[in-house]
Amino acid sequence: MSQYPTQYHYDDLHIINKETVYKGHFELQKITFRHKLFSGEMSGNVVRELLIKGEAAALIAYDHVLDNVILIEQVRIGAYDDKHKKSPWLLELVAGMVDKGNEDPAEVAIREAQEEAGLELEEVQHALSVWDSPGGQLERLHLFLGLIDSSKVKSGDIHGLLAEENEDILVHVVSREQAYQWVENGTIDNVIAVIGLQWLQLNYQKFKR
Repeated sequence: MSQYPTQYHYDDLHIINKETVYKGHFELQKITFRHKLFSGEMSGNVVRELLIKGEAAALIAYDHVLDNVILIEQVRIGAYDDKHKKSPWLLELVAGMVDKGNEDPAEVAIREAQEEAGLELEEVQHALSVWDSPGGQLERLHLFLGLIDSSKVKSGDIHGLLAEENEDILVHVVSREQAYQWVENGTIDNVIAVIGLQWLQLNYQKFKR
């Protein structure tokens, strides 16, 4: 039977060169590296473009009494598909980028909960952390569970109106069962919301009252 993990480590990959080819809202680097092969030998030079985004924090906002979740809806240019004509307005979890070096992901989740949905959190705890598409992107996603009272939240409220952030966010209060059904039928199809709602579906009974 195969054993995992293998005995390969950080030092088994060697960076030869890094070049910044674009720097805007995010940074794109061209990286040349070598790495240890499963045969025990070393690879030749490998060249990859890597989008540098950093870290992001998301909140699974859950009412453990009423069994509701808070979702937000906003337009995403990456979901605009001229071929299939699907709507680029996505149902998502509250989320935001972590400033490099000077922010705690949990603090970001708490701040974004207030800014994007006006949420008052009763309790926050870490759920899981995952890599987002590490074959060509550097982004670590940290997901937190935030317990809330959804009776204080109004579906249809609009948040994120800071002009410099260009955000226009619609708040939705839905049952946990409805949200998970949307995951199953593909209505919710962005990775943070899918992972977060799947985690909640596996764990909600630990918190539900």
